[in-house]
Amino acid sequence: MSDLEEARKFFDGDFYATRTTGIIIEEVDEYFARCSFEVTRNHQNAYGGVMGGAIFTLADYTFAVSSNFKQPQTVSITSQINFIGMAKGKKLIAESHLIKDGRSTCLYEINITDELGTKVAMATFTGMKLTSK
Repeated sequence: MSDLEEARKFFDGDFYATRTTGIIIEEVDEYFARCSFEVTRNHQNAYGGVMGGAIFTLADYTFAVSSNFKQPQTVSITSQINFIGMAKGKKLIAESHLIKDGRSTCLYEINITDELGTKVAMATFTGMKLTSK
Protein backbone atom coordinates (compact mmCIF):
# COMPACT_ATOMS: atom_id res chain seq x y z
CA MET A 1 0.00 0.00 0.00
CA SER A 2 1.40 3.44 -0.90
CA ASP A 3 1.76 6.24 1.65
CA LEU A 4 -1.11 8.10 -0.05
CA GLU A 5 -3.42 5.07 0.15
CA GLU A 6 -2.42 4.46 3.77
CA ALA A 7 -3.07 8.09 4.74
CA ARG A 8 -6.42 8.18 2.95
CA LYS A 9 -7.50 4.97 4.68
CA PHE A 10 -6.51 6.19 8.15
CA PHE A 11 -7.88 9.74 7.87
CA ASP A 12 -11.11 8.54 6.25
CA GLY A 13 -12.20 8.15 9.88
CA ASP A 14 -12.50 11.95 10.09
CA PHE A 15 -16.11 11.98 8.91
CA TYR A 16 -16.66 15.72 9.12
CA ALA A 17 -13.72 16.59 6.87
CA THR A 18 -14.01 13.70 4.43
CA ARG A 19 -17.76 13.19 4.16
CA THR A 20 -19.41 16.46 5.12
CA THR A 21 -16.83 18.82 3.63
CA GLY A 22 -15.55 16.49 0.90
CA ILE A 23 -11.84 17.01 1.54
CA ILE A 24 -9.44 14.58 -0.11
CA ILE A 25 -5.75 14.01 0.52
CA GLU A 26 -3.90 14.63 -2.75
CA GLU A 27 -0.33 14.13 -1.54
CA VAL A 28 1.39 13.16 1.69
CA ASP A 29 5.02 13.00 2.72
CA GLU A 30 6.99 13.38 5.93
CA TYR A 31 5.74 16.62 7.59
CA PHE A 32 3.80 17.58 4.44
CA ALA A 33 0.29 17.21 3.06
CA ARG A 34 -1.71 18.64 0.19
CA CYS A 35 -5.48 18.41 0.60
CA SER A 36 -8.34 19.89 -1.40
CA PHE A 37 -12.07 20.06 -1.98
CA GLU A 38 -14.27 20.99 -4.90
CA VAL A 39 -16.33 24.07 -4.00
CA THR A 40 -20.06 23.35 -3.92
CA ARG A 41 -23.04 25.39 -2.78
CA ASN A 42 -22.65 23.69 0.63
CA HIS A 43 -19.34 25.55 1.10
CA GLN A 44 -20.68 28.98 0.16
CA ASN A 45 -21.97 31.85 2.26
CA ALA A 46 -24.97 34.04 1.40
CA TYR A 47 -22.83 36.15 -0.97
CA GLY A 48 -21.58 33.10 -2.88
CA GLY A 49 -18.06 33.16 -1.45
CA VAL A 50 -16.51 30.19 0.30
CA MET A 51 -17.45 30.21 3.99
CA GLY A 52 -14.54 30.95 6.32
CA GLY A 53 -15.34 27.85 8.36
CA ALA A 54 -14.97 25.64 5.29
CA ILE A 55 -11.57 27.20 4.55
CA PHE A 56 -10.50 26.73 8.17
CA THR A 57 -11.65 23.10 8.12
CA LEU A 58 -9.44 22.49 5.08
CA ALA A 59 -6.47 24.08 6.86
CA ASP A 60 -7.14 22.13 10.08
CA TYR A 61 -7.44 18.80 8.28
CA THR A 62 -4.26 19.45 6.29
CA PHE A 63 -2.44 20.20 9.54
CA ALA A 64 -3.81 16.99 11.05
CA VAL A 65 -2.64 14.88 8.13
CA SER A 66 0.84 16.38 7.95
CA SER A 67 1.46 16.36 11.71
CA ASN A 68 0.04 12.90 12.41
CA PHE A 69 0.91 10.72 9.41
CA LYS A 70 3.81 8.48 10.50
CA GLN A 71 4.34 10.92 13.38
CA PRO A 72 3.46 10.88 17.09
CA GLN A 73 -0.22 11.61 17.79
CA THR A 74 -0.49 15.40 17.64
CA VAL A 75 -3.32 17.81 18.44
CA SER A 76 -3.66 21.49 17.73
CA ILE A 77 -3.20 23.73 20.75
CA THR A 78 -3.34 27.07 18.93
CA SER A 79 -4.22 28.16 15.43
CA GLN A 80 -4.59 31.39 13.54
CA ILE A 81 -5.92 32.01 10.07
CA ASN A 82 -5.61 35.08 7.88
CA PHE A 83 -8.07 35.36 5.02
CA ILE A 84 -6.27 36.94 2.08
CA GLY A 85 -8.71 36.97 -0.84
CA MET A 86 -11.80 35.39 -2.35
CA ALA A 87 -11.42 32.15 -4.23
CA LYS A 88 -12.02 32.66 -7.94
CA GLY A 89 -11.79 29.00 -8.94
CA LYS A 90 -13.84 25.93 -8.22
CA LYS A 91 -11.34 24.03 -6.06
CA LEU A 92 -9.49 24.94 -2.86
CA ILE A 93 -6.05 23.47 -2.20
CA ALA A 94 -4.13 23.55 1.10
CA GLU A 95 -0.44 22.75 1.48
CA SER A 96 1.30 22.33 4.81
CA HIS A 97 4.90 23.17 5.61
CA LEU A 98 6.69 22.29 8.82
CA ILE A 99 8.29 25.36 10.39
CA LYS A 100 9.59 23.80 13.64
CA ASP A 101 9.60 20.26 14.99
CA GLY A 102 10.38 20.34 18.70
CA ARG A 103 10.45 17.58 21.30
CA SER A 104 6.85 18.09 22.45
CA THR A 105 5.43 20.74 20.09
CA CYS A 106 5.51 21.58 16.40
CA LEU A 107 4.63 24.56 14.23
CA TYR A 108 3.13 24.36 10.74
CA GLU A 109 2.14 26.91 8.11
CA ILE A 110 -0.78 26.04 5.85
CA ASN A 111 -1.27 27.97 2.59
CA ILE A 112 -4.65 27.83 0.87
CA THR A 113 -5.12 28.72 -2.80
CA ASP A 114 -7.60 27.92 -5.51
CA GLU A 115 -6.65 25.96 -8.64
CA LEU A 116 -6.06 29.27 -10.47
CA GLY A 117 -3.33 30.21 -7.99
CA THR A 118 -5.39 32.82 -6.12
CA LYS A 119 -4.12 33.17 -2.55
CA VAL A 120 -7.13 32.59 -0.30
CA ALA A 121 -5.76 32.17 3.23
CA MET A 122 -2.71 31.39 5.34
CA ALA A 123 -2.91 29.63 8.70
CA THR A 124 -0.47 28.63 11.40
CA PHE A 125 -0.97 25.73 13.78
CA THR A 126 0.95 24.85 16.90
CA GLY A 127 0.62 21.20 17.76
CA MET A 128 1.31 19.28 20.93
CA LYS A 129 2.61 15.73 20.60
CA LEU A 130 0.64 13.36 22.84
CA THR A 131 2.91 10.38 22.27
CA SER A 132 6.55 9.97 21.36
CA LYS A 133 8.00 8.28 18.29
